Amino acid sequence: MHISMDWIRDFVDLPAFEGKEGARKVATRFTMATAEVEEVLMADEYYDRVVVAQIQQVEKHPAADKLNLVTFQYGPGKTHKVVCGAQNVRPGLKVPYAPLDTSLPNGMILTPKNIRGIMSEGMLCSGEELKIPSTIDGLLELPDSAPVGQTLGDYLQKKRDIVFVVDNKSLTHRPDLWGHFGMAREFATAFDCPLKNPFSREWETKYRDLISKQKGSQSPVAIKVDQDSSCLGYYGISIDQIKVTESPEWLKERLNTVGLRPINSIVDISNYVMCELGIPLHIFDREAIEGGGVHIESLKADEEFLTLDEQRRMLKVGDTVIRDQKKTLVLAGIMGGLNSGVSMSTSRIFIEVANWKAAHVRKTSVRLGLRTDSSQRYEKSLDSLMLQRTMYRTIELILQLNPDAKIIGKLEYDGPDLSDRKPLVIATSVSSIVKQLGIEISGEKVLHILQSLDFKVSKDGQLWQVEVPSYRSTKDIECEADIVEEIGRVIGYDNIQAKAPELSIRPVRLTPMQTVHRKIRDYLIFGERCFEVLTYPMVGQDLLRRACINEQLAPKIINALSVDHNLMRPSLIPSLLEAAALNSKNFEKFRLFEIGRIYNLNMDKKKGHFADEKHVLGMVFYHNERTPIMESQNAVERLLSVLNVPFDIRMPMEKFMCPLMPLQWSGKHPFEHRDIMAMGKPHGTIFSVHPLILRNFKLKGHLSLVFLDLSLFEKELPKDKAKYTPLAKFPGTLFDFTVIASEGREAQSIIGIIQKQKVPIVENVSVLDVYALPEGKRAITVRLSFLDREKTLTAEIVKMAEEKILAALLEQGFPLRS
Repeated sequence: MHISMDWIRDFVDLPAFEGKEGARKVATRFTMATAEVEEVLMADEYYDRVVVAQIQQVEKHPAADKLNLVTFQYGPGKTHKVVCGAQNVRPGLKVPYAPLDTSLPNGMILTPKNIRGIMSEGMLCSGEELKIPSTIDGLLELPDSAPVGQTLGDYLQKKRDIVFVVDNKSLTHRPDLWGHFGMAREFATAFDCPLKNPFSREWETKYRDLISKQKGSQSPVAIKVDQDSSCLGYYGISIDQIKVTESPEWLKERLNTVGLRPINSIVDISNYVMCELGIPLHIFDREAIEGGGVHIESLKADEEFLTLDEQRRMLKVGDTVIRDQKKTLVLAGIMGGLNSGVSMSTSRIFIEVANWKAAHVRKTSVRLGLRTDSSQRYEKSLDSLMLQRTMYRTIELILQLNPDAKIIGKLEYDGPDLSDRKPLVIATSVSSIVKQLGIEISGEKVLHILQSLDFKVSKDGQLWQVEVPSYRSTKDIECEADIVEEIGRVIGYDNIQAKAPELSIRPVRLTPMQTVHRKIRDYLIFGERCFEVLTYPMVGQDLLRRACINEQLAPKIINALSVDHNLMRPSLIPSLLEAAALNSKNFEKFRLFEIGRIYNLNMDKKKGHFADEKHVLGMVFYHNERTPIMESQNAVERLLSVLNVPFDIRMPMEKFMCPLMPLQWSGKHPFEHRDIMAMGKPHGTIFSVHPLILRNFKLKGHLSLVFLDLSLFEKELPKDKAKYTPLAKFPGTLFDFTVIASEGREAQSIIGIIQKQKVPIVENVSVLDVYALPEGKRAITVRLSFLDREKTLTAEIVKMAEEKILAALLEQGFPLRS
């Protein structure tokens, strides 16, 4: 969310600061006290890039009669040439020049352009392009006194706003901070400045009396709210003799600063009030309301609705809408309809200020994929007691821009009785606050902070009764701990000295599953140089389709967060492929792993089961040049050995179907695939991913995946038989060789043959590589590690061991490749 510091200064006199550096110090304090400021921006930054230029020469474009080649000077010794079509271009004229990469007010970023065969870099600007009023049709003509090379901001001495970009996630629990007035209260508290409140009781009384004095008590638009709707209160008022015009500069400038596009004076007022007070509102063209009233109800049947953004959307039964006698006018809390919006010809309006149930608005918004400024605010649980203030402020601005406008009838209301709401009161004490914060703080300081945040405090001896403002009690402040948090954040958590807890700390006893998970993590990170990733168990249809996994296998979430997270993943495959695609942009090779859950449909309603959940280890091995299938097999062999699990890695067989991969999945490489047998059962799989699947994720290299079912360890741990082996005192040696294997022969059988020879100096055997040869044969590269822990190996002993092993392999049909 964008916060204008000029707007904040309407309500609080902040300490003076200069430029971005001073603003960053203010932003740091605000971050520590209230919400994270992600970025500090200077409004209209193009003023720092556009410079004063003086035209030196004008030539006709060789390929276009209406274009000129303009040579100009824009600083000492700096000349440049651009293509220009303005009619008032002439030598000696001083004009604004915007160089490359300048972002203009209309959103255009200047890049090199080929205009009729001539490359033009940058642009000479008109007043309209720079939002500077000018009566001349063409380039903005600057006075002869304008210094060449000076920035436009310095020359015009333009006072510009500072904008804080506040992280929305840090405001999700603070509905009062979605407007500048609420933000100003936080700035006032953080910097210990008085808050200027123009919306006082006297101000409210002024507009209440103004409305009550209008002729006629009956409003032209009656309001009816159904109890089964999501409405928490609905105010409405009618105003006539409206003239819809372009908004004044101050109003357009404020909206532009916070990222909203000015439309017309009435629509802009509604957006301005929303950004100021944090309460959305809607203004109807009253001519579009048929039947003399609006009805707030839950839809009884599905219907198509054309919203203000000219998109047709299908509304469902139960969605709250605002209707007249014939049609739907507004999707409540989200967006109005194109059939009732204000236009330049509107002269009679109806203003709606309402509140809606947060969960209902969010559910409808997510289902439609339509997040608006209004829905974002209603999702935060707004305060219905703030609706009247919002209505009065809207009326104030409309009358300010339309002095001849007339209020018609009374202020209508329907919905829950707001006068019955009792304030939330929380008991606390200074001693309790001191104990929980761990610092000494006086009662006067606590009282000052609470009062500056609009809390009311009454004392009964040591006990304080703290009345919470209504706009903080909808979902934010609930208990004494929240009061303590208010004190702590204003003081600044960075000002609270860290101290170790004064209590005994005992280790938590881990379950067998947790122990195995920790052991796997430790080994893969430190032993196999893998990086752990954490992905969401909720996936979308698009991700499953890219992975060629049938979405019917995935349990569907009824109240999904979004369309991208509406299914529970039936496999780790899509999540790990997405993570690999992200990492492949930055690394030529890498290893990843995740210990996550997968979910498979199991509709056993008698037992209350709808899905089976499994803990699965998934590993990713990526290389941009060669297949990592052997690398992945060796790694999983070492892991299972560390876990002390008896295993066998073999060619896939139909009767041993791995439960971790969807049946008939097309993503397996046809030749690079192994099953992991543990304790006589299929508990995992190793395979390379088919190039067609990799292409769906824009992966250009080679990728292998390993999956291991961790439910094997749910009930008991494998016994830890690890023994200490001292480091060898004598050096070892390596022997690499390649043998030829005929079609159907496994690399695993080579390891078995070598182990059967029981050569005492063989410390380790591993397969390094497998690659295809003509006629279905394969070349398999094997590495032997020779070591004698009692003495130094001699060349004769090593040679005898090599010859014995090679002879045994030859006898079993694995000749040495020459």
